[in-house]
Amino acid sequence: MKIIVIQQKMIGDVLVSSIICNNLRKAYPNAQIDYLVYESTKAVLEGNKNISNIISFTQEHRESRKALLQLAMKIRAEKYDILIDAYSKLESWIITALSGAKRKISYKKPGRTILYTDNVPFAALPKSNLGLAIERRLSLLEPLHLDIKINPLPELFVTETENKAAQELLVQHHVNRDRKTVMISLIGSEKLKTYPLEYMAKVIDTIAANRDITILFNYFPKQIEDATIVFNATNKSTKKKIFFDLLAPDLRGYIALMNQCDLIIGNDGGAINMAKALGKPSFILFSPWIEKKIWATFEDGFQHVSVHLQDFKQELFTAKTEKELKKDALNLYEKFEPTLFEEKLNQFLNTNL
Repeated sequence: MKIIVIQQKMIGDVLVSSIICNNLRKAYPNAQIDYLVYESTKAVLEGNKNISNIISFTQEHRESRKALLQLAMKIRAEKYDILIDAYSKLESWIITALSGAKRKISYKKPGRTILYTDNVPFAALPKSNLGLAIERRLSLLEPLHLDIKINPLPELFVTETENKAAQELLVQHHVNRDRKTVMISLIGSEKLKTYPLEYMAKVIDTIAANRDITILFNYFPKQIEDATIVFNATNKSTKKKIFFDLLAPDLRGYIALMNQCDLIIGNDGGAINMAKALGKPSFILFSPWIEKKIWATFEDGFQHVSVHLQDFKQELFTAKTEKELKKDALNLYEKFEPTLFEEKLNQFLNTNL
């Protein structure tokens, strides 16, 4: 049997959708299970033996119709028995239409049901604390009636060599390993997903207050200006606990470094999802325009906690569309003061430190 799973999106989506591959492997141990993803996200799949082949969707495929069609025909030549489209956008529709797969599964959405043999309802509300991001992916397995116990947990695989390199990095920076280490997801993927920098500094002060801990910042070198603003805005005592220049060299390096940390706090995004896949407790600050019910995965009020402005000021969201919220996100962020969730943050820290 040959199966292809499609998820052309960012790191968090690719990691979460890998649970489709993981469960397919349990059900069909001898199948060829291929995974089509953006080339830039492949690092989160390294070491995952549930995936037979990773197929790269490159920038050229996005920009060139010819390249996209060539990729689609290459996929057609594989003669897949099952195609599962977790992306369900124009690029994947073209691949699906030309795939020749006997069975094609995706979400039931207007205007595209003719492309698929199985159209799964696109859930609007979560049924459990798994979150919609997880539940929706798992729903794509339902038409196959798999005779297995479903595992909803995304996984990351870190090698011994990678762990040792991360440990050596901590030693080089003279990090005291007897202290707990907190990773801060400092900058979001865009400004509209980034908690205001001056507020983030106050959050970090709360984390550091009266706690003998090590604090690491997760940011890209190109984001160093914003990271510096946050660092400079923290208290003098907090600065002594921050290892500002301790950065992983690449995405695999970050995964290994996160594996050495005790928990993560900060902006929703790939860094948070990777930490969860490593089994680390998380405290998420959601952007006002993002729906918490989708990405507040595994939320239990103890190990995984998240906060959203809507939790505290519901009236600001009454009768507002996602488009309207996104347009007003920066103004809404200003109302999302750290004092609103300070007690909840301290409870999380006391539980997990």
